[in-house]
Amino acid sequence: MEKHIRQIAGLLLAGIIAVLAPAQVWAAETDEKEMEMGPGGVQESQPSDEAQPFDENQAEVRTDEIEVENKTDALNEPGEVTELITKEDKPYLALGANLSPDQQAAVLQLLGINPGELSEYDVIYITNEEEHEYLGEYVAASKIGTRALSSVLIVKREQGSGINITTKNISYCTIGMYKNALITAGITDADIIVAGPFPISGTAALVGAMKAYSDMTGTEVSERSMDTALNELVLTGDLAETVGDSQKAEELVAYLKQEVIEKGLDSEGEIRSAIEKACGQFDITLAEEEIAELTELLEKIGELDLDIDSIRNQAEELYEKLTSLDAKSIFDRVADFFRSILDFFKGLFS
Repeated sequence: MEKHIRQIAGLLLAGIIAVLAPAQVWAAETDEKEMEMGPGGVQESQPSDEAQPFDENQAEVRTDEIEVENKTDALNEPGEVTELITKEDKPYLALGANLSPDQQAAVLQLLGINPGELSEYDVIYITNEEEHEYLGEYVAASKIGTRALSSVLIVKREQGSGINITTKNISYCTIGMYKNALITAGITDADIIVAGPFPISGTAALVGAMKAYSDMTGTEVSERSMDTALNELVLTGDLAETVGDSQKAEELVAYLKQEVIEKGLDSEGEIRSAIEKACGQFDITLAEEEIAELTELLEKIGELDLDIDSIRNQAEELYEKLTSLDAKSIFDRVADFFRSILDFFKGLFS
């Protein structure tokens, strides 16, 4: 009997170590990633006191783009750009046309650019008129405002690199929202940094990213693709408010895009059926108006000539964010372990 007790104690100790060790590694990796520094030596997505000169409109709830209110989740997102973007990479820079000199200097610092070397970059400017032109159908003019501030640095990378994004002082648009929309616009394999002079929504930065990418590669982003991408960005943000979870909203949209493209869903009935099924799977409840808007968006996406591999990879990447090791939570692993111990006892005394 003593031998059996020692065996049981050994099994318990080994099992606990096996269950807890992955969690400790995961926690350590998470802490390490949160401490990573971004291009230019600025910590990813954390506002810098030096990079936020006082602005008389800074205290306002409405920015140049869309109401921010208390939406600050994106400010805490770890960035994805793994390589330092330098002038030797021949990146393109899209600056908000209404940045004051101090604000522009702050944005350039966040983008890792020496203001004295700005003339060595390919620069375009995004105007407030363009914001109204491209966003006006989906965002009220009063929310777009009168100033273009958010800015983007973008560089083309090798095929297979994917889209990697870092945001700084962007308080509404998440990395997943940008990535989903850029893939819809047909953009692939690029490193992108989005920055504001102080916390702003960042919706207009998508216009800058698409126009800069088009100039950089010589591959035009069609008006239809740009319109659909902006539609997706704004609607995903609205769904995130309904769901109360930005990542869950991003995952839902990415999954439905994959379903529409892979299965060739082109009728309103088929798409609505897919939405209802997906909402059940993701435990999401949408109002009829939201389902109608999502159906219209997916119909537009289905008409675009999109890269299914990029869509599939983005969907899988989002799923990984919301699942734990081996698709099981640590609590599932603990439960499985103790079920195995119970089975051991049953076999011992049967």
